Amino acid sequence: MNFLAIKMLMGDRLKYLGLLIGLTFAATLITQQAAIFMGYTKRMWAFIDDTPHVDVWVMDPQVRFTEDPKPLQDTALLRVRAVEGVEWALPMYRNNLLVQLADGTEEFSTIIGVDDATLMGGPTRMVEGSLEDLRQGDGVIVDQRAASGDLAMTLPDGSKRSLRVGDSLSINDNFARVVGICETSTAFYWQPVIYTTFGRAVRFAPPQRKQMTYVLVKAKKGESPEAVAANIAERTGLAARTPSDFGALTMWYTLLKTGILINFGITVGLGFVIGLLVCGQTFFTYVSDNARLFAALKALGLSNARLLGMIFTQVVVLGLLGFGLGAGIASISGRFMGLAGVGFHLSWQLLVGACVGIMLICLASATLAALRILRLEPGIVFKA
Repeated sequence: MNFLAIKMLMGDRLKYLGLLIGLTFAATLITQQAAIFMGYTKRMWAFIDDTPHVDVWVMDPQVRFTEDPKPLQDTALLRVRAVEGVEWALPMYRNNLLVQLADGTEEFSTIIGVDDATLMGGPTRMVEGSLEDLRQGDGVIVDQRAASGDLAMTLPDGSKRSLRVGDSLSINDNFARVVGICETSTAFYWQPVIYTTFGRAVRFAPPQRKQMTYVLVKAKKGESPEAVAANIAERTGLAARTPSDFGALTMWYTLLKTGILINFGITVGLGFVIGLLVCGQTFFTYVSDNARLFAALKALGLSNARLLGMIFTQVVVLGLLGFGLGAGIASISGRFMGLAGVGFHLSWQLLVGACVGIMLICLASATLAALRILRLEPGIVFKA
């Protein structure tokens, strides 16, 4: 009976293609937009991912996301180091300062100052130079995208060239020299990123009583980062968050304070509505047009349950085909979007969720068709 159900479905080529195209379009829209949403969401904590070997981030309790620096007192570092379970605690400076190039171009950039002695928190993927070059006087390391983009040099003939090792900068009217080019993860926030040492970053920054932005903590071996974070928060009164907690804080703040969640939610919801309308209407019409065939099967002794099983077999086959085609199209389009700089993250969890969504659309359409099947009278097959 299941084989017969599939033959009946594919027998009417026009309606079969209409159903398949509608489901494919819905699956593409749902999968693609959800993957773009996840891609941009993942970028919100790119800075945290680019700072490995850190178990706990300690910050002012009023910090709401990564781009919301609230300076800490210098004594916070010593207080954190005294907490049980802390292997080491190091300072980090992170804020936006005005950078001026030799050609006069000005650009606000994110200045990250890492511990002078260990350079912990510095870039891990170097394109030119090395992290140790930061120990050179006035040295800074520039992100590769910024070096070829916002911080590119304008030559006398009007052409552009990337910032290179050896070029000079002015950071808040302080001389700096590029000693390296690094690669960082694409972030949700667009400011150029420049690394230097903590002491140098403090010298670049405007004078103020509190300069340290974060305390980076490594938990002792065998200690749970969550337990260490709780101890730090209890002993110091500061906010102590694991990388995942800090990432979640940043993500939810950005999603709730911007229109990104609503915009992508509307688009994904539109995919569900379009799929449901197209599939439901077309499939109901298909069942109506084949009413005599289903009535004949009823007259031959097939029960309603068996007929409904045939209907659900048809929609499951359609759903899997439509989802497969849609997910494939979304994946291919994601390749090109990635080249254009669009955030795109297609995880297996997202694919499972999109598949479930498409199957729900199919089952809802099958329910509408099932009502028509249950009302069929076997006698109509004998009517003229």
